[in-house]
Amino acid sequence: MIANQRSLFDIPDDIAYFNCASLAPLMSCALEAGRKAQASRARPWTIGIDDWFALVERRRELLAGIVGASSENIALVPATSYGLATAARNLFASEGQRILLIAEDYPSAVYTWQRFCQRTGASILTVKRRAEEDWTTVILAALDERVAIIQVPNVHWTDGAVIDLAVVAERARAVGAKLVVDASQSLGVLPIDLATVRPDFLVAVGYKWLLGPFGLGYLYVADQWLDGEPLEENWINRVSSDDFAALVDYQNRYQNGARRFDVGERTAFETTPIAVAALEQIQRWTAQALAETLCAKAAQIARRAEDLGIQLTTRAAQTSHMLGLAVAPEEIQGTAQRLRNFNVFVGVRGSSIRISPHVYTTDQDIARLMSGLAAAAGKT
Repeated sequence: MIANQRSLFDIPDDIAYFNCASLAPLMSCALEAGRKAQASRARPWTIGIDDWFALVERRRELLAGIVGASSENIALVPATSYGLATAARNLFASEGQRILLIAEDYPSAVYTWQRFCQRTGASILTVKRRAEEDWTTVILAALDERVAIIQVPNVHWTDGAVIDLAVVAERARAVGAKLVVDASQSLGVLPIDLATVRPDFLVAVGYKWLLGPFGLGYLYVADQWLDGEPLEENWINRVSSDDFAALVDYQNRYQNGARRFDVGERTAFETTPIAVAALEQIQRWTAQALAETLCAKAAQIARRAEDLGIQLTTRAAQTSHMLGLAVAPEEIQGTAQRLRNFNVFVGVRGSSIRISPHVYTTDQDIARLMSGLAAAAGKT
């Protein structure tokens, strides 16, 4: 268990921030790294050729270490949509085949596969669950030989409901389906066994649980797709791109590994140091310790919410590091506003009041959340 880390963040004592699943606060060390980067960027004559490449590779290596992969399998992308579009560019389906998604999935996923189906003639199969069911069970029931591609998260983005990736991946391989994972709501705070899951592609943003800046995300590409087609043809993902004098000697070959899938302007002078500082701290904490710490916090919140008569949106499986509180649709926005009146900041996603704590969450924060929920429920 990780001791409370509030001192690493610039969060006033009277603010209870339970919305890391939307946008994480930057740590003070990351903020300072960003200030130094901005100062350097203001003096571009101090930036050398190595500055275009070295820290970017450090970021790639850190992320690879966190997920237990080789850095050769990590591409640097700006967003979930970019990573998913890369997967869709390289995967195949034919008319009559299916793309399996879960209900209320993240919009970028739905839009990506809708376009994919328009191009290929495949169709989307959306699986739904009842309140007493868990996602893994309903996914397995629908995952058959007609499914060409399945995309699932590790946890549902609206309420933290867990999906057993290892079990789903085993079934996917048995029926010949390709597996795409959106790990934006779990990477860095829930361990993932890539050797067991073996996804074809896995994407995650960096500004949520990885505590980094906006616009710097990650794409894991399995070995069998490393010779695939990138979304764009930028100069920096070609061989010898570090020789600026020879850039007009156009190259047909890409850099090694997943670097061919890197987004243009991946160097991101102003924000890469922020991401590196955040990833270094996460590596020190470890995903396992973060999982134990945050799951314990979420379980405590769940118990206390239920003591108030507030049910979770997921009853069939244990919630993870985040959870959803079930509130009547006509009351959900009002509840969120009442919580803001208590300086409690949560997310509203789908039919859930989404609660996502982190290592900066104190017992006082949880008490403030409970007071706000009690007031919203008229129990004060």
